[in-house]
Order: sequence, then C-alpha cells, then structure tokens
Amino acid sequence: QCLLSGSWRSDTSCRMVVSTLDKDNRFSGFYLPGPAAGYSELLTSPLEGSQQDTALVPQSIFSFTVNWQLRETARTTVFLGQCYVDTNGEETLHALWLLREAANSPAEDWKATR
Repeated sequence: QCLLSGSWRSDTSCRMVVSTLDKDNRFSGFYLPGPAAGYSELLTSPLEGSQQDTALVPQSIFSFTVNWQLRETARTTVFLGQCYVDTNGEETLHALWLLREAANSPAEDWKATR
C-alpha cells in the first residue's frame, strides 16, 4: 500500500512534505524547490491535495496544487500522478505537472502555461 504522508525528494532535489491524510484522503503540506529549479526567488510554498482511497487502489492516484510563494509574480502548479510500491516495498511517485503564471492580458495567455 502506498501512502503519501512523509517527505519526498525529486530527481531535481525539490522537496515535498505531506501531512497525514485525513478521513477524506485529503492532505496538505509544503513544497520547496531545489537548486535545479533555477528560481532563486521561490520560497517554501503550501500545497493541498488528495489521494484515492488505498482500499480501492493500492498503488494510488494522487493530485495536488502548489500556490508558489513568490516575491514578484503569481504561479500555480498542479501535479497529477501515481504512487508505486516495488517488490522491495520502496515507494516511488511518478507525476506530470502543469505550471500556470499570471498573464497581463488575453494576448499573453499563450505563454502563461507550461
């Protein structure tokens, strides 16, 4: 069974810390980008998410949103992925992400999502 609560580190040294899941499989925590992220202005940022009930899916699907704490702009990232447990019991997260920056006008909307 794969549980998200705890501390996770990405391949780029970003760190995610997840609180214990509540009875509705929701969680909160924080996300801290690593040096490879390339944004020195990024601060520790709150995250909110949910995980599928592990009684239904042992290698559960999860999602969470990070509202970045930035000094000069607004950014939000949404992560969607699955937690896997290998034959040795090691848990690994695989996720896709979508980053959205605030755009000043509809004409600039095309470059606001990565």
